[in-house]
Amino acid sequence: MSVEKNEQGKILLQIARTAISRALHVPGISAAELDENMPWLSEPGATFVTLTQWGELRGCIGSLQACDPLIEDVSNNAISAALHDPRFMPLAADELETVSVEVSLLSELQSLDFTSEADALAQLRPDIDGVVFEYGSYRSTFLPQVWESLPQPQQFLAKLKSKARLSENFWAEDVKLSRYTVSKWRETDYSKECAHG
Repeated sequence: MSVEKNEQGKILLQIARTAISRALHVPGISAAELDENMPWLSEPGATFVTLTQWGELRGCIGSLQACDPLIEDVSNNAISAALHDPRFMPLAADELETVSVEVSLLSELQSLDFTSEADALAQLRPDIDGVVFEYGSYRSTFLPQVWESLPQPQQFLAKLKSKARLSENFWAEDVKLSRYTVSKWRETDYSKECAHG
């Protein structure tokens, strides 16, 4: 991707907000302001879109593997985070201006090889790794941003198991763990730029 990362982030955030605006029938950024035909947007990409409201999580949905064009992946995940996250009521049109959008672009998944839970924990990189936990039909993930509230690997993995609806001390030989990194952009970072720049 030849687009500068900062510019790429601004565009992805615009696409996410525009998709939510359209889904809620709120006048948003017009298509003329947003060039949706840039070549890098048609390349496959895996993203998570996180919505926060007054500093609290308001929705987070994403893809772990790059299957769809990036523009579609961001748009679909933005709409899903706003309207279909089962943990929250769907976003109402009048809430949109109180919500902040964050887009995370994921690297490819990398499987971890480990001999025990202690070995797996020793391989986790706080503040760097997003982690996917899998055991049979149980699956969950945390983005690297979650390390901010769960800084210890033991705690991070325990809550990841809990998110997969297993007990926090669960372990089995056929547990699978994968990791990924993200490039992330938040609308709040750009509004600070405007305020201070």
